[in-house]
Amino acid sequence: MNVRRLSNISRRTNAMVVGATMLALMLVQTVSAGTVDPAAKGYNNLEMLTFFTFFVGYIAMGAAFVFFLVERNNVAPQYRTTMTISALIVGIAAMHYYYMRGVYIEHDVVSIQYRYMDWIITVPLMALKFPSLVGKDAITDSNVAGIGFTGICFLGAIIMIGFGYAGEAGLMDGLIALVLGGAGWAMIIVATGTPWTTGKGVDNSKIAPELMWSTNALRWFIVVGWIIYPIGYLFSPEVGMLENVSQEQMAVLYNIADMINKIGFGVVAWMGAKKATEMMA
Repeated sequence: MNVRRLSNISRRTNAMVVGATMLALMLVQTVSAGTVDPAAKGYNNLEMLTFFTFFVGYIAMGAAFVFFLVERNNVAPQYRTTMTISALIVGIAAMHYYYMRGVYIEHDVVSIQYRYMDWIITVPLMALKFPSLVGKDAITDSNVAGIGFTGICFLGAIIMIGFGYAGEAGLMDGLIALVLGGAGWAMIIVATGTPWTTGKGVDNSKIAPELMWSTNALRWFIVVGWIIYPIGYLFSPEVGMLENVSQEQMAVLYNIADMINKIGFGVVAWMGAKKATEMMA
């Protein structure tokens, strides 16, 4: 028992050291590369808010990365993949926010390229939270055109992000891109279900009771939390669907949406994993 306890303490310590080192490196990069004083650039209130949300998003994602990495060793083995995915999502986002913040400070441009590079990686990972948290028994055998739950979620994410980028990059009509991207979002909702209904790919009756709250919380994020993204899309000057909009308005909405959904997604999954671990003990 003592050997096992010492081993657990050692793993937690190693995770804390790795996480703290990563966060320290990110902070050093921030200090060394972010020497431009935003106040000296004459930013107005909206531009200062944009810089602030980029910076806070970067630090918040980095802190969440350390937290999920450390907590990975505090849950049962079957839930550690969930914590690893949570750490990957916010860790990848933190690095992209670091570059987006730098581009905005140096060039006064909100980079949609870095934004969509982040989303094309992290959104499919968010969909993987369901099978890793609820367990493979709760994932149904239902498929569409031979594509199962994971494939539908990945395809939906690619459709949603691909058409979103096409609209914001001016590659196609903004309204058409919004509708087609929304179809990808709908695919994910149909597969995962809603807080009120079971999903085509997820059977509520086979989800452990202690995980049900977290599962529905994840669904709330997808059904409601993700609404902020199409709202931000409407404020894109390149889309041209609204008048008197700016890249700063779009950036603030996207940054808030990312902090709420990426960090919140991981927190509710962690809460479910912790509760299930306690029930097992």
